[in-house]
Amino acid sequence: MGSLTTRGVVIMSPALLAWLGFTTTGIAAGSFAAYLMSMFGTTWWIAWLQSAGAAGFGWLGTSFSAAVGGTMGKIISTVCNVTVKNEP
Repeated sequence: MGSLTTRGVVIMSPALLAWLGFTTTGIAAGSFAAYLMSMFGTTWWIAWLQSAGAAGFGWLGTSFSAAVGGTMGKIISTVCNVTVKNEP
């Protein structure tokens, strides 16, 4: 499960960033990214997401997103595969 999720995160990360509003031309007006920027200003993580949306993640960002995706996939799989037994 983890490797499938990891591949999905690496492939979907640029599409997800664009969907959130972190595009190659900057932050899209009226997007979730614009909302975050209006709420928090230009913090380090907004700047990092804007940079990743404009130029891609690079090897470090891709590795990080793959690790996060694999971990999240494992957690979700563990939570979803729990058997609950209801006894009267």
